[in-house]
Amino acid sequence: MTSFDDLMQEGSTETGPPRRARRRPRRSLGSRLAGGLGELLITTGVLIALFVVWQVWWTDVVANRQAGEAIERWEQDLVDSPEVAGTEQDGPPPEEVTVGDGEQFATMYVPAWGESWQFPIASGVDYATVLDAGFVGHYAETALPGQVGNFGLAGHRQSYGRPFYDVDSLQPGDSIIVRTAQAWYVYEVSDYEVILPHQSEVLLPVPHEPQTEPTEAMITLTTCHPLWSIAERYVVYGELDHWVDPADGRPEELITNGSQ
Repeated sequence: MTSFDDLMQEGSTETGPPRRARRRPRRSLGSRLAGGLGELLITTGVLIALFVVWQVWWTDVVANRQAGEAIERWEQDLVDSPEVAGTEQDGPPPEEVTVGDGEQFATMYVPAWGESWQFPIASGVDYATVLDAGFVGHYAETALPGQVGNFGLAGHRQSYGRPFYDVDSLQPGDSIIVRTAQAWYVYEVSDYEVILPHQSEVLLPVPHEPQTEPTEAMITLTTCHPLWSIAERYVVYGELDHWVDPADGRPEELITNGSQ
C-alpha cells in the first residue's frame, strides 16, 4: 500500500531536465509608442470631459448662486415694494446714480423667461468681476436705466449662469423690466438683429445713427451668437413703456406672472 508520504515523494521527483522560465517577448519601439499614445489620448479625453462638465454645468451652479446672493444683499437696502400693481407713469423718471465698476445697481426681470428669472445688473462688462460672477453687465458709456438714451447690457448666453440663453425667443411686445433703488422701469421689445462683433454702433445713444440726438429711453441687450460661438452677436432692442414708483407697487407684468 502506498502511503501519503510516498505519493508526495513521488510527485516531487523530476525525471527530465530542469525547465527554463519563458521570457516575455520584448515589445517593439512602435508598440511602446502606440501604447503611450493611447494612454495619453485617454487622459486627454478625461480632462476634456471634466472641462466640459465644469464649463457647462458647474459655472452655472456657481454663477446662479452668486447672482441670488447679490440680489439678496442688494435688496436689503431697498424700500419695500408692495406686491400690488403700481401706477404706470410716463412722465420724467427719477434721476439715477452712477456706481463704481463691478457694483450692483439694479435687478433685471424678463417675464417671458419664467417667473423665477431674475439677474443682478452691475456696472461694467469685465469678465472676472461682472459677467463671470453671475451679473448682467452695463456698458458704462451708455445711458442709465430709464434715462433718455440707450441703456446697453451684456450677458453670457452659455455658461456662467447664462442669463441671456433664451435671448432669441424674445419677440416685439415682450417686457424687459429693470428695478433700481429709484424705480421700476418697464421696457417693451421693439426689434432684434444679428451683427458682427465689431459693430459697436448698436450701443450708440440711438443705435446705428451716430449723428442723431436721442429723445427716447431705450434698452439694448447683447450676447454671443450662435450658441457655443463668438462669431456673431445677437442684439435685442427695446423702448421704455412706463415706470413705477417702488413705494406704490410693482409692474403689473410681475404681479400677473407671480414674480417678486
